[in-house]
Amino acid sequence: MAKDRPSAADPSPPVASKAEVDAHRGLSSSEARARLEKFGPNAMPEADVPLLRLVLEKFWAPVPWMLELAILLQLLRGRYLEAAIIFALLLFNAVIGLVQERRSQSTLAALKSRLALNASVRRDGIWKIVPAVELVPGDLVKLSLGDVVAADVRLVGGNVLLDQSMLTGESMPVEAGAGKDTYASSLVRRGEAEGEVTATGANTKFGRTAELVRTAHVVSTQQKAVLRVVRNLAFFNCAVVVLLVAYAWHLDIQREETIQLVLTAVLASIPVALPATFTLASALAAQNLAKRGVLLTRLSAVDEAATVNVLCSDKTGTLTQNALTVTVVQPMPGFDEARVLALAALASSDGGQDPVDKAIRSAASAVSASAERVTEFVPFDPAIKMSQATVRNPAGETCRVVKGAFAAVRDIAEPSPTAVAASVKLEQQGHRVLAVAAGPAGAMKLIGLIALSDPPRADSPALITELRDLGVRTVMVTGDAPATAATVAHKVGIHGEVCTSVPIPDDIRPEQFAVFAGVLPEDKYRLVKAFQKGGHTIGMCGDGANDAPALRQAQIGIAVSTATDVAKSAAGMVLTEPGLGGIVAAVKEGRLTFQRVLTYTLNSIIKKIVAVLFLVAGLVMTGHAILTPSLMVIVMITGDFLTMALTTDTVRPSPMPNAWHIGNLTRAGVILGFCLLVFCTATVAVGKLAYGADLEALRTLAFVSLVFGSQATIYAIRQRHRRLWVSRPSIWLVVSSAADITIASVLAIFGFAMAPLPAAAVAGALAAALAFAFVLDQLKVPVFRRLRIMEAGQ
Repeated sequence: MAKDRPSAADPSPPVASKAEVDAHRGLSSSEARARLEKFGPNAMPEADVPLLRLVLEKFWAPVPWMLELAILLQLLRGRYLEAAIIFALLLFNAVIGLVQERRSQSTLAALKSRLALNASVRRDGIWKIVPAVELVPGDLVKLSLGDVVAADVRLVGGNVLLDQSMLTGESMPVEAGAGKDTYASSLVRRGEAEGEVTATGANTKFGRTAELVRTAHVVSTQQKAVLRVVRNLAFFNCAVVVLLVAYAWHLDIQREETIQLVLTAVLASIPVALPATFTLASALAAQNLAKRGVLLTRLSAVDEAATVNVLCSDKTGTLTQNALTVTVVQPMPGFDEARVLALAALASSDGGQDPVDKAIRSAASAVSASAERVTEFVPFDPAIKMSQATVRNPAGETCRVVKGAFAAVRDIAEPSPTAVAASVKLEQQGHRVLAVAAGPAGAMKLIGLIALSDPPRADSPALITELRDLGVRTVMVTGDAPATAATVAHKVGIHGEVCTSVPIPDDIRPEQFAVFAGVLPEDKYRLVKAFQKGGHTIGMCGDGANDAPALRQAQIGIAVSTATDVAKSAAGMVLTEPGLGGIVAAVKEGRLTFQRVLTYTLNSIIKKIVAVLFLVAGLVMTGHAILTPSLMVIVMITGDFLTMALTTDTVRPSPMPNAWHIGNLTRAGVILGFCLLVFCTATVAVGKLAYGADLEALRTLAFVSLVFGSQATIYAIRQRHRRLWVSRPSIWLVVSSAADITIASVLAIFGFAMAPLPAAAVAGALAAALAFAFVLDQLKVPVFRRLRIMEAGQ
C-alpha cells in the first residue's frame, strides 16, 4: 500500500535481510510481487506540472493583478476597447513567461533516461531478464561488461571494474568485489559479478539525487527585483490614490469622474512592460552568447551571471579533462622513460575499456615501439592488483613483465628504497602510482614508476585569473581525495585551505576554504545553500548527474560541453564548446544586460511615480483629472513598450559583480521624478495661465509634456556619473525615441483621441524638454553618487 512505501527523503531506505533471500534461488515470483507492491517500482517519481496551472500562474502575480484591476474598471465603465487593449498587454507578458516555464520539466526526464532498461535477475532459481522497473530490494542480479547498474547493489561474488563518474564525479574507475556496494547508473567496464539489490527507485543514491533536483529551487534575483519594484510602486501609489480620492470627494467631483481618476491612477502605476523588458534583454543576451558557444536553458541566468560573486566549480570534467593521462614516468637506475613505458604497454590490455591500460598504451605509442612480442598475457586481476605478460625479444630470450599497484608489485620484486621514496612523493602530489617490474620469476626487478592523473584543462588557470579580476571567487568542490584536489587546485590557480568536513556545516563561508574535497552530491547541494544563506550569489559549474541538485539550487548552474543530459537539464547555462571561456563571456554579457535593464527599471520607477503625482497636481490646478484612461493607455503603449529599445543600448560592463538595490533605485526615482514632475506641472501651468487653455487642451498638453519629459529623462540617466553626450545611444534607442515623439506629436497636432494643439505649442513643449534634459543631467550626478548607483564601467 502507498502508506507503506518508503519516502525518497528517508535517509535509511529499506534493505532486505539476507536471511529472507535464498542465495541459490533468489526471490520467488510471489515474494517479488509483494515487495514491488510494498517498495514501489524501481523508477523516478513523476513531477510534471500541468500546463493549465502554468498558464494560470502567469495571471497571478503583482503586475497581472494591477492589469486585471484596470480591465475590470474599464469593463464597469463600458469601455470595451480600452479593456481589450489592456488585456492584450496582459496576454503579451503571460506568453513570454510561459514559453520559458516549459523548460523546467526536462530535468527528471533526463534522470529517468539514465536508468538501465532491463536487468538480469535470479527468480525462482533461474536467471531471467526483467524490466529494470520491476527490481525490488532482495533481488539477486548479475552485472556483466557494458551493463548499467539498475539499482543500488551489494556484491556477493565476482569482481568488476565500475565507472561511477555519473554519480560520484570521480573519473577513475574503481575495483569492486564481494561485500562492496555499487550504485544505480554505474557502468560495468570489466568483469562479472553477482549482487543483492539493497535499494530501488527514489531510495537509491541516484534516486536521492533526482529528488534533490526536483526539490531544489531558488528565486532568481530578477524575480526578486521585479517584485520589489512593483511592491514599492504599489505602496507609494496606493497612498497617493487615497489622497486623490479624498481630494476629489472634497471637491465634490461626480462619481463617474472619480472612477475615471482612480482608473487613470491605477494604469499610471503599472510597470506593464517591466517583466517583458527583463525577458527581452535576456533573450538578446542569449542570442549573443549562443554565437560564442553558450546556450541558456533559463533566461534568468543572464541576470544571475551579472550578480554572481562565487563560482563553485567541480573538478572532474570541469577544471580537468576527465581523462586519465600518464603524468610522470620515474625510471629506476639503469632504465629510461621510453623503456619503462614500452614494457608497461606490453603488460596492458590492447583494445579493452580499462582507462589505465589505454592511457599507458597511448603514452608508449608516442615514444617508441617495443621490439619484444607478447607470448602470453594475463589481464588485470583485482585480487592481486596486477596484470602480467611474458615477452620474447628478437634474440629469442623471454622475460616476465608485471604492472600494477605499487604495493603489490613491490612485494614480488627486489627491495628498492629509491622506488619507495619516489612512490610516496608522487602519491602526496595526488597521483595514482603504478609500478612496473621485469625479469625472470623469482628475480623480478623494479624498473620504474608510472604516475597517472586527470590533467587540468589548458584554459583553466587563465579562466580562474580572469574571474578573480572580475570579482568572482572560485572554489573547487569535488568528491576526490584532498591530496588530489589540492594538487589540481594549485595547478589552476586556486589557492587556500582544503576543507574535508563532511557533512558541510550550515554556517560555512566561501572565504574560509578554497577547496572542498571528498563531498557527495548531497554535500554539494548543502554547500550551495549555505553560501546562499550568507548572501552570496552562487554559480555552480559541473558535468555529471552528481552535480545536478547543486546546479539546480544555484542561482546559475553551468554545464560544461562534456556534461550529461542530466547536468544540462538542471543547469541554467550550457557550454557547447570545450573550455570554460564561455563563463567569462556570460559574466560580461550579463553585466552589459544588467546596466541596460537598470536604466529601464529606473526610468520606469520615475515615470510611474511622476504619472500618479501629476494627477494630484493636475487635480489641484484644474479641479479635474488632467489625464484620462485613454491617454494613459497611449502613454503605456508608446512609452513603456517603445522604451524597451533600451535593451539594445550602448553600455560598458562593470568590473565587479552587480546587485539590485531597489531601495536606492526607488529613492533616486522619487528625487529625479520630482524634477520631471516640476517640468510637467510647469508646462501645464504655462498653458493654463499664459495661454488660457481649456481643460481638454490642457490634457493634451499634459500628455505631450509627460511623453517628451520622459524621453529627456531617459537620455539624462543613461550615464550615471557622466554627461549624457559622452556615449552614443544605440540606433534602436534613437529610432524608438523618434517614433515616440512623432506619434505623440501627430496625435496632439491632429487631435486623434485628444483635443488638438497648435504645432507651435507642441514644438515649444519639445524644446522645453530638451532644455530639461540638460538640467537633469546636472542634478543626477550628486543623487547617484549619494545613493551609490554605480556607473557602468566604474
